[in-house]
Amino acid sequence: MDNDALVVFEGKNIRRTWFNEEWWFVIEDIIQVLTDSNDIKQYINKLRQRDEILSEGWVQIVHTLLIETSGGKQLMNCANTKGIFRIIQSIPSKKAEPFKQWLSQVGYERVQEIENPELVQKRMRELYRQKGYSEDWIEKRIRGIIIRDELTDEWSKRGAKKGVDFSILTAEISKAAFGMTPSEYKEFKGLGKENLRDHMNDLELIFSMLGERVTTEITKVKDSVGMPELKTDAKSGGEVAGNARIDAEKRIGKPITSKENYKLVEEKRKRLEQK
Repeated sequence: MDNDALVVFEGKNIRRTWFNEEWWFVIEDIIQVLTDSNDIKQYINKLRQRDEILSEGWVQIVHTLLIETSGGKQLMNCANTKGIFRIIQSIPSKKAEPFKQWLSQVGYERVQEIENPELVQKRMRELYRQKGYSEDWIEKRIRGIIIRDELTDEWSKRGAKKGVDFSILTAEISKAAFGMTPSEYKEFKGLGKENLRDHMNDLELIFSMLGERVTTEITKVKDSVGMPELKTDAKSGGEVAGNARIDAEKRIGKPITSKENYKLVEEKRKRLEQK
């Protein structure tokens, strides 16, 4: 999910994005708020020169992520809450303390979301509404996220590692369900680093959900453990969705997979129709 968003601190915008299940903040925006510097990049360079320990650990703290800007999405240096706390320790500014309090509030809200997943869903729904998605599409997308989480929970318990293993298993489902791996599917839709499912239509989402839900059930019934068994389950679950897709295409008379993506005007049109 593309959760780029602005947050406001003391009347100034700070860009952030959702990555690895937490918020990451644009470092340049943080520096601007705390220092009012006219040359942010130069300030950061001097900051790292003054604090050698921070500089040595910079690559562990900082990730370059895609951020929405006035000129479109651009790669920018970002840090999570822990990383930002470390950076502002090296900034001699009276503004640092209220900023720490603000970050603490952000962390507190995340804890609330962990304890009450409905808050996460509420936040996601609002983000999708702001981007112009229809309510029907949002319902399917949210349901798909829940189904996906149930599947990845099973994978984690059964020996798959988040990251490469999850990607391998997801590719098995996708290839069996749609005849394409996720990367091939993104290329088919003309996407770059966007989230593929944010650009699927209703039927594409439905068959994605079917493949993943059936995979979860197969894995539970077989009590599969380890990547070889999980890969077999993923392929089987994807085949169920793939067979259903092929049958639906014959009856409908057109392909389920579509080159359409919501970078285009489809969802904007739906939003206007709802007004």
